[in-house]
Amino acid sequence: MALAGMFLMLFLIFHLATNLLMLAGDGGESFQRAVAFLTANPGIKIAEYILFAAFLIHIIIGVLLQLYNYRARPVGYHKSIQTETSAFSRFMFHTGVIIFIFLVIHLINFYFIKLGWVATPEYADSKHDFFSMAVVLFRNPWYSAIYFVSFIFLGFHLKHAFQSSFQSLGINHPKYTPAIKVIGTIYAIAISVGFAIIPVYFLFFYQA
Repeated sequence: MALAGMFLMLFLIFHLATNLLMLAGDGGESFQRAVAFLTANPGIKIAEYILFAAFLIHIIIGVLLQLYNYRARPVGYHKSIQTETSAFSRFMFHTGVIIFIFLVIHLINFYFIKLGWVATPEYADSKHDFFSMAVVLFRNPWYSAIYFVSFIFLGFHLKHAFQSSFQSLGINHPKYTPAIKVIGTIYAIAISVGFAIIPVYFLFFYQA
């Protein structure tokens, strides 16, 4: 689960860098060139299979661990106990469920269109015209709100996941762990804010 999570965290950096090209102010030309390159690259298609495998592994193991925890203690404590466990850790499963729901919505609105599983919207020039799709979707306040809030929850998820993944691999030492926690916090904020500013840009600042 830790290895799959680390792969997904690397993917988020790559995905964010590509998506931020939509904010270049050139009508989506830079973003669409990047999309064209990625679409035509055989290596990216192979990476997509690895990416979905990582998602499935991460999700399935996460669900199994939560079920194991429920079975280990089907009835809660009569009195809450004070622990050093952070809220980020206690609600990892809950934030994961929210992220999964958003992921399904996101795939339906973009990736499934590329695969031909969902019809191409009338306003898009082709099934690869993701910029036009993004403009229309993010001009919808409800979709932008869902997108914005989802990435705030993703930030909470990543805050604990970053440090936890290193710990799961045995990298846990008083000398290094504080630095890993700081880097994890910076990473979580950068990813969540980076993605969250995209709907804000299209909703309030984009001029067609």
